[in-house]
Amino acid sequence: MKKSYYLFNPGRMSRKDNTLSFTPVDENNVEGQTRYIPIETVDNIYCFGSLDANSALYNFLGKNHVSVHFFDYYENYTGSFMSKDYLLAGKMQIEQTRYYSSAKKRLGIARKFIEGASFNMLKNLTYYANRGKGLSENIDRLGNYQSLISNAYKIDELMGIEGNIRQTYYAGFDEIINDFEMGSRTRQPPNNEINALISFGNMLCYTACLSQIYHTQLNPTISFLHEPGYRRYSLALDLAEIFKPMLVDRVIFTVLNKRQLKASDFRKEMNACVMKDSARKTFVQAFEEKLKETFKHRKLSRNVSYKHLIKLECYKLQKHLLGMEEYKPFRMLW
Repeated sequence: MKKSYYLFNPGRMSRKDNTLSFTPVDENNVEGQTRYIPIETVDNIYCFGSLDANSALYNFLGKNHVSVHFFDYYENYTGSFMSKDYLLAGKMQIEQTRYYSSAKKRLGIARKFIEGASFNMLKNLTYYANRGKGLSENIDRLGNYQSLISNAYKIDELMGIEGNIRQTYYAGFDEIINDFEMGSRTRQPPNNEINALISFGNMLCYTACLSQIYHTQLNPTISFLHEPGYRRYSLALDLAEIFKPMLVDRVIFTVLNKRQLKASDFRKEMNACVMKDSARKTFVQAFEEKLKETFKHRKLSRNVSYKHLIKLECYKLQKHLLGMEEYKPFRMLW
C-alpha cells in the first residue's frame, strides 16, 4: 500500500534504480545515514526542510505519479510538484468551467461547501457539549449563522458568513482543550500552540485533498467557494473546508487532551509560535492514523477510510457537474 513520507530534515534525494535514495544533512553539512525507499510504496512526499534534487529525480517522480509538497520554516505551505494531469477529461473541464462561469451555479456549490463545513463544526461542538463542556452559547450562535447560508446571494457575502461561523466555532476551543489557551485565531505567524497546530493541520488537510483531486477528472485550479488564483489549487481549499473539522480539529483535540503534545514541544520566536520536530512528528503520525481510520459508510454499506472519503467527495462533485446527481456534502453523524 502506498503511503506518505515526511522529510523533517534537510537532505539530498536522488534516484537509484527504481528506488528513492535520501541522505539527511545537518547544519554543519555532515551527512547522516542514507535511507532507501521503494518508489512503489510512495504516494506523497512532504518536505519541511530544504531538499537537494535534480530534474532527473522529478522526472522519475512524475512518471510514478508521486507528489511533493513543500513547507517553509513556519510550516506554511509554499507549493507542490505534481505529476502531469493524466486523468483530466475534456467534458469534465468544460462542465467545471461552465459552473464556475455561472454566478448562480457557482453559488449553489459554494453554499453546499459551507453547509457541510458548518454542520461538521457544529457536530464537534455538540459532541463535547454532550460531555459536559459549556458550549451552548457557541452552538446557538453557530446555528443562527447557519440559517443565513441559504440567504446569501454573493460569494463574498457567503464568505463573510463562513468567517463568522468559524470565529464562533474557534471560540469554543478553549472550553474543549485542556491546559492550553487559544484566544483568537491568528495566522502567518500563529501566536500560540493551538493556532500553530491549526495552521499546520489545515495545510496537511489541503494537500491531502489536492492529492485526491489529482486521482479524479476534476481540475484543481477551478473552484467555487474560494476565488481561483494564479498558481493556486483552490478547489482543494473548497474541499478542505468540509474535512478540517474531522481530520484536523479532532486530531488537535486528541493530541492535546491526551497530553501527547506539551508546551515543551513548541518554541516562541519573536511573535510566532513554532512547532518543534517532536510536535510535527507526533501530529503527523496522528493525522496519518486518522486518514487510515475506517468507518461504515451509510450509503455504500461498507467500511471506507477517511482518505478514501475525500476521493468519494470528489466523485460526488463530478456527478453534480455532469448533471448525474445533486451534490450533497459529507456530514459527520458521530
